[in-house]
Formats: sequence, C-alpha cells, structure tokens
Amino acid sequence: MPNPSMSGMFRPVIQMTRTLAIMAGVSTLCFWFAFNSRIEKVSENYGMKVMAAERMQEAMEILKLSRMEKGVFMDIENDPNETGLVGAQFSLITTDEGDLDAKLTTLDPNFAAAMVELFSRAGLKSGDTAAVLLTGSMPGANMAVLIAAETIGIETITLASLGASQWGANYPDFTWLDMEAILVQNGILSNKSLAASIGGRNDLGRLLSPRGRNLIVQNIEQHGLPIIRANNLSANIDLRMETLKKYGPINGYDFMINIGGGVASLGTSFNLKLLNPGLVTRAKIEPISREEGIEGVMARFVKSGINALHILNITELTEMLQMPFAPIPIPEIGKGPLYAVEHFNMTVTALCFILVAGMVFAVGRHSHNQINERMKEHEPDSVL
Repeated sequence: MPNPSMSGMFRPVIQMTRTLAIMAGVSTLCFWFAFNSRIEKVSENYGMKVMAAERMQEAMEILKLSRMEKGVFMDIENDPNETGLVGAQFSLITTDEGDLDAKLTTLDPNFAAAMVELFSRAGLKSGDTAAVLLTGSMPGANMAVLIAAETIGIETITLASLGASQWGANYPDFTWLDMEAILVQNGILSNKSLAASIGGRNDLGRLLSPRGRNLIVQNIEQHGLPIIRANNLSANIDLRMETLKKYGPINGYDFMINIGGGVASLGTSFNLKLLNPGLVTRAKIEPISREEGIEGVMARFVKSGINALHILNITELTEMLQMPFAPIPIPEIGKGPLYAVEHFNMTVTALCFILVAGMVFAVGRHSHNQINERMKEHEPDSVL
C-alpha cells in the first residue's frame, strides 16, 4: 500500500483501485459460498409421499394396460403424457364441462404425494376414518386420495357418483367403478365404493339422455352396488347419510373428504365459488352459507363438528401444495418442493456477511484515520 506521506496527490486507501478490486473479489467469493451452501430440508413424511406416488404410478400403468388391451388408442394431443386415462370431450355419460389441464394435473403420480401432504396438514393420521364422496370427473384425484389414505393407514368409507365431466372417466365402458374394480383386483386398493348414484344435475342425471342414464345404472348393477336413486336431490343426500351411518354414527368419522363437484356432496346451501380447496371448517362454511338451498353431505358433516377436505379448484390447490400444474412430461417422483425444500445455510451466510461487513468497516475506518492525519498536516495538495 503506498505511503500517504509520499509526494503527489493524496488518496485514502478506500479510493485506491487495488483496494476496491480486492473488496469486490472478496464480496463475490462470499456471495458464491453463501449461495452454494444451500442445504436441502427433506419433508418429514418423505417416505410416505414416495410410497404413495409410486403406488399411484403402478395403478396408472395397470389401468393404461387394461385400456390398451381393449384396443383403445391414446389421444396424444389431449393426453400428452400418454396416460391412457384422459376421457372424451363428449360422451353419453358426460355431465358437464371440464378443465382438461386440471384432469392432466391429477394424472401425475406425485398428486398422491400431494394428498399425503394435505392429509398431514389437516391432521389426518393412521387409524382415522374418513367418509369419501367422489365422482367420475377426476379419476386421477380419486386414485391419489384413496392411495394416499391407504399409505397413511386411514380407513375410507367411499360413495361414488358415476357421471363425469369432460375429459374424466366418461367412457361408458370404462367408468370410475370399472377403474376401481381393476385396482382392487390388482391389490392397489383394498375396498370398493359401497354405493353409487348416477350423478350429474340433481344427482339424478338431469340433462343426460335416457340412454346415458341407463348406461350408468347398468354399470352400477354390473358391479353389484346399491344404487342411490330417490325422487330428488335432497332425498339422495339423505340416502347418502343413511348409507354412511350404517358403518358407524356420523360423529364416529374423523374427517369427510370430497373429490370433485358432486352436487350431493356440496349441495346448494353455500356459495361454491367462495369455497377454497383444502381444509374446510365450520368457520369457513358459515360466512358463505345461504338460508335457502339444500345442505349437501359435506355441509352436514362440517356443521356437526367434523372437518372436511375439499379437492377441487386444482389450480389453486397445486399452488398451495407447491406442485406444477398440467406438467409435461410428468415430473420425477421424489423431486421438487413437495418432497424437499432448499434453505440457505445460515451459519455460512452469517460468516460471509460478517466478513464483508468487517472488511468494509475496517477499510472505511482506516481511510477515515488517514484523512484526519492528512488534514492535520495542512498540505495544500490534499484532495479529500
């Protein structure tokens, strides 16, 4: 370092090019060390998530093979991941419009891992019993929920409605009950649905053709299930509650899980647009309740003090669970924020900060002392 007493223009050390270059280099190195010292915090239930995702992957392969054995070819445009489980845009048992991207999202084996995470956040645990109401609209979500429940050890009492929105399980020869039976037969699922309804408007297939309704009824009968079919929606909801009570009192259930937009489950007694996916409590239901309307199964459970999980609005749900929406290709199992989150190593980061801050302070203090000494000498060539 040049001696300040030497002749020529005075420059404190902080103004010297070499000093600035060294400080810049040290700061850059500290930033590099801090940035690359990140540590991965693995999810506490990582093992269960991987197990559920792998089980769902196996389930999807079994169903895909079953479809291909029947000579059904995949629509690459609408099923870019070639799952073989994307339904048709229109069919005789299509009940409503559907979001193709939402269906593709649930046909990601990692969606089962996401359900493990959702159950964990809601407080569901091994030994709990959950009433599950599902439709044919999102077969991927149905598989994910049931597989995640079995992986954790949650007992499920399941009721189905067979009608399906666009791109769901809406092929008359490959309904959700057909998929479910194949998965039970292959040991992926332990139990089948206990009863089923037509689904659709009023849970009675309104707006479907008579042939479409008959196809659904025949499919339910083929699987030997009781059919939930009363004169109106309210009576169908009552039948569902009676069926669930056969397997224990309502207060004996620990949770209620709704998958899809089944009207028998959701009813019309609250504003569905204001109901967020995920955990549903009484405190969330009451502000959006309507005096008029029909209480569905979920509202009845929640108002009796039993919390529910609402699996719908897939875009919002994936954002909440930090997983991609409609990914192409399907992400690798065990990778991503759902399984592990990276954090900066705070020890290394703090040491780097102290080093840089100390360096800046030391150089600044030394320069301040130099300037003070120079001012005492009253040299005319001093430049401050």
